[in-house]
Amino acid sequence: MSGVQAVRISIESACEKHVQEVGLDGSETYLQPLSIISKEMEFSLVKFQPSLWPWDSVRNNLRNSLTEMCVLYDVLTIVKDKKFMTLDPVIQEPLSQKQNPQVLQLVSKKKSLAAAAQILLKGAERLSKSIAESQENKRQRDFNSELLRLRQHWKLRKVGDKILGDLSYRSAGSLFPHHGTFEVIKNTDIDLDKKIPEDYCPLDVQIPSDLEGTAYIKVSVQKQAPDIGDLGTVNLFKRHLPKSKPGTMHWQTKLETAQNVLLCKEIFAQLSREAVQIKSQIPHIVVKNQIISQPFPGLQLSITLCHSSDDKKSQKSASEKQGPEDHLYVLEHNLHQLIREFHKQTLSSSMMPHPASAPFGPKRMRLAGPQAFDKNEISSLQPSEGLLEKILKQAKHIFLRCRTARTIDSLASRIEDPQIQAHWSNINDVYESSVKVLITSQGYEQICKSIQLQLNIGVEQIRVVHRDGRVITLSHQEQELQDFLLSQMSQHQVHAVQQLAKVMGWHVLSFSNHMGLGPVESIGNASAITVASPNGDYSISVRNGPESGSKVMVQFPRCQCKDLPKSDVLQDNKWNYLRGPFKEVQWNKMEGRNFVYKMELLMAALTPCS
Repeated sequence: MSGVQAVRISIESACEKHVQEVGLDGSETYLQPLSIISKEMEFSLVKFQPSLWPWDSVRNNLRNSLTEMCVLYDVLTIVKDKKFMTLDPVIQEPLSQKQNPQVLQLVSKKKSLAAAAQILLKGAERLSKSIAESQENKRQRDFNSELLRLRQHWKLRKVGDKILGDLSYRSAGSLFPHHGTFEVIKNTDIDLDKKIPEDYCPLDVQIPSDLEGTAYIKVSVQKQAPDIGDLGTVNLFKRHLPKSKPGTMHWQTKLETAQNVLLCKEIFAQLSREAVQIKSQIPHIVVKNQIISQPFPGLQLSITLCHSSDDKKSQKSASEKQGPEDHLYVLEHNLHQLIREFHKQTLSSSMMPHPASAPFGPKRMRLAGPQAFDKNEISSLQPSEGLLEKILKQAKHIFLRCRTARTIDSLASRIEDPQIQAHWSNINDVYESSVKVLITSQGYEQICKSIQLQLNIGVEQIRVVHRDGRVITLSHQEQELQDFLLSQMSQHQVHAVQQLAKVMGWHVLSFSNHMGLGPVESIGNASAITVASPNGDYSISVRNGPESGSKVMVQFPRCQCKDLPKSDVLQDNKWNYLRGPFKEVQWNKMEGRNFVYKMELLMAALTPCS
């Protein structure tokens, strides 16, 4: 047996402890083993086996008793030697005299208050933690919630693993070839472990490079010579990038600015295309980002597309050059309406045909074939007026309206007598405006209402409607309107004398708006009137011209003219009551604030007292 090779045998001890519980994490809880005495004392756990012989139970009980007595003997032996174990009596300390019931009550109250304070401190700590967590969640907005807010304002779609948006106006009918697509990306530039800034947003947008920055359309109206009514330069669709405030959607401002750049490019592309196609007497010039046109002779209209980058220097220079009055919101609103109408025409042109076999297009165009329309009739059905022509018409109207307003204001400030008043209508058309012009004398507004003019300002001409219904058409020349108003102011003085004569009881002998005698006026015609006193002794003749001014002459009776030569023909005294020659009145030496007031004083002086 010694020559046999040894074999290793692994022996595992049996489990001495029973498993009580297995936790969710795999940990096991064991039951503690009982002592020798307790094992034998728990009779409920003893399993009775059938005895092999009748005295088997007695033998077992005696063995257990012997084991217990041995254990007790060992304990007493160890305690007796006092080497490893000692037995000490339990001594109860008597209560001191100071620990009376009141002291015990105070101690118990302190413990109760300390426990309550501990509960309150724990609740306050949990409340502060919840507030801090809510503030942190407010700052760290979820990407999905921010994406939902973006989707409420802009059109989004998912292509593969990317989220793309649309900035164009294709859904409104635009045919501009630019795709206008932006990409939504997640902002991962910030470290969440550090303090999060207030303007943090988990979402960011990436727009095309050609739509970055700001863009606007500059409209400049200039004349070769200084004239009344120049518009100067206005900037349309210009937006200043505001500073982003905490909690605001910075992507909204970024996308609106990019869409404004796209709109300006679309409008300018449409204007450039029409400027090349339209045939006019003075051709339009398109150079790079500028369109030059001449609405009126000597008047130059320039439309320029200005696109600036996000450089700080360009923004500072642009903000320094532009003033608060450079923006013309009316023309910008009109351009919005024009481009919207253009988009609407594009959408309406693709309606479904009726019947289904007919070609696309409006109903009248579908009837062109069966009714054999010629080229002129077909061209009349198609919209011939483009965006550039409408803008030119509006520019002409605005220029003519500004020129008319400044002409009236210059006459009102230069001429004090008579007074000219302009009442502009609040409801106007983009191609037509109206203004009511009243010519009055100060203090005599109730009796001097003869000159009331209605000026209808159009695109290239001005229609003047008189009170009696007469219509006069004036061109866009400023001199024509100024000469016409001066002639009307001259006629007003003569009409005022006519109305004053009726009030004073004088008789009108003659009246003419176009006097054929006297010097010829370079502006219009002179008007004249002759009135007589109530008893017929005196007469006043007034001649008023736009350039020559007023000339007043008084005719006295012959009996009051001492310097008249005596005539042998007139022997009877009754001929002495005839009126003599006219004498001119030195009108600038008369007292009075205006012409009508002086005339009233003159009539009052020549009227006999009854």
